[in-house]
Amino acid sequence: MATRVAAALVVAAPAVVLRLAGAHLAPVAAMLVFGAGVCAAAVILMWAAETARADMSGALALALLALIAVLPEYAVDLYYAYRAGSRPEYAAYAAANMTGANRLLVGVGWALVVLAFTLGTRRRARDGVPVERRDVRLGRDHRIELGFLALAAVVAFVPALTNEIGWYVSILLIGLYVLYIVRISRLHGEGVEELVGVAAELVRLPTARRRAVTWGGFALGALVVFAAAEPFAESLVEAGAALGVDEFLLVQWLAPLASEAPELIVAVVFAWRLRDSDAIGALLSSKVNQWTLLIGTLPLAYRIGGGEWSLPLDGRQTEEVLLTAAQTVLGLAFLIDLYFRRWEAAVLFGLFAVQFVLPDQHARLALSAVYLAVGFSVLIARRAALGRAMAHVVSPR
Repeated sequence: MATRVAAALVVAAPAVVLRLAGAHLAPVAAMLVFGAGVCAAAVILMWAAETARADMSGALALALLALIAVLPEYAVDLYYAYRAGSRPEYAAYAAANMTGANRLLVGVGWALVVLAFTLGTRRRARDGVPVERRDVRLGRDHRIELGFLALAAVVAFVPALTNEIGWYVSILLIGLYVLYIVRISRLHGEGVEELVGVAAELVRLPTARRRAVTWGGFALGALVVFAAAEPFAESLVEAGAALGVDEFLLVQWLAPLASEAPELIVAVVFAWRLRDSDAIGALLSSKVNQWTLLIGTLPLAYRIGGGEWSLPLDGRQTEEVLLTAAQTVLGLAFLIDLYFRRWEAAVLFGLFAVQFVLPDQHARLALSAVYLAVGFSVLIARRAALGRAMAHVVSPR
């Protein structure tokens, strides 16, 4: 444990020191140093959040874990939205970061869970303990996340139709997230689940010491995020120009990958240990908070930065939001019956990969149509499961 904690601190330290010293690095060097700081902050926050679960229980703890784990993602995205208030070109980066994070989570993260679970079952079989089930399963309480994701999926098509993330969209999405937290807080806890890695060591500490370490981890992670988020966000834009790479793509994929990697790693470890419901459940909860709270807070940051109450989207950004919303529909359709099959994971990953082979406007629109056609077809076939999920939104039990 000590080695891993020390490694995280060593990786995080340069970002904090350089920011406090006011040092200016070349764009690519700044991207690497501050990007590493963001990634280290995500790891520290993940450890603290998982350790905090020893003093909590149930779906609420999982939701808070999912939220805290992606705070670095929020910091970078909200910074872009804030800057867009005085520099309109930054609105594109806010949209890129948000859509990239969401598509990476569903297209890669969910598929990785299935892959890790499959490898885990084969490992058990080689050890002489075969596992009969082939598919990833979700617990029935996850119908709450699925129901709220369905509502958020409908609302999220509004920006694609209006070319803006309006203040009314903010109210609806933030309201959905608050209601989601209220609903899952009514669930009865099921005790502390087995943890892995550093968190598993920390939860064995005496209560007072454990809580001190937990809050210290939150404070340290927040400090690193505060120090690294702004220079990392700026360096992505500058590095794109210096390297001759589309900075939109760097913002869309590199920043979310850095901030979400620790959460994905933990989910993969859960799946490898055949805790598939925990693995996909954590990523599902993360999807709910990013598709509600993250989108909903962007116009607020834009307003605070000097803009209007609605965050404008240009043609490219509108297409990206449409594509992400369409992917959300298909992801929801695949999970709605509480099973996530191998072929479904392959479809999500395959369609995610297509966007890199065919990156132009017509391909994005065609891919959106494919997502929606398949997604709605599956939802119609599984309409009874959708009804049960919506019933859980109204009454968790």
